[in-house]
Amino acid sequence: MEKQTLLLEHNYKAPKTTSKNAPAIILLHGFGSDENDLFSFASELPDHYHIISLKAPIPMQPYGNAWYNIYFDSNDGKFSDNEQAIASRELVVKCMDEIVEKYQVNAEAITLLGFSQGTILSFSIALSYPKKVKNVIGLSGYINQEILKEGYEKNDFSHLNIYTSHGSVDQVIPVDWARKTEPFLKNLNIDCKYSEFPVGHGVAPQNFYELKEWLMSN
Repeated sequence: MEKQTLLLEHNYKAPKTTSKNAPAIILLHGFGSDENDLFSFASELPDHYHIISLKAPIPMQPYGNAWYNIYFDSNDGKFSDNEQAIASRELVVKCMDEIVEKYQVNAEAITLLGFSQGTILSFSIALSYPKKVKNVIGLSGYINQEILKEGYEKNDFSHLNIYTSHGSVDQVIPVDWARKTEPFLKNLNIDCKYSEFPVGHGVAPQNFYELKEWLMSN
């Protein structure tokens, strides 16, 4: 299948199946990265999925992109531009609709796989629009409640599954932030698996094997 034009630039890998309506994994990269980063392990993911790696809309200097800006000179050390984050949340949701239509993806079998800022955005999409997401794989991120759609807690999350993991010595996003994710989700009756690995802000090999195993069972 040819690469389609979407609202966001992207990389695409077709599933190794002739049947229409195959599931999809949508990759959302981290702050300062691009669509090539997570796509580099597309070949390691299950081959019956469409794999789409989106490029964030905000260009950075000298290179890379962001879903929203982070201002490191604020009083608390970091300040996320929540308005930009919400705009990116809505942009990705529109992009997901395009992906379903143009790539003939199964709309009820979409997995969001994010890293860092891409994880924060994935959580905000899934909690705001749970009907559009089946699974979230959130690596090295956390839930920013300020970018969730108002009234999200009234949503039906019964079909949503979440795997999330973090490095126990992460120097970018404190592991304490990530440890709040599982209780937060379980309070919403969302099925969640949380794991920690003895690494910094990255993905350990055993982390990758575990998320693949989790994905195959969901």
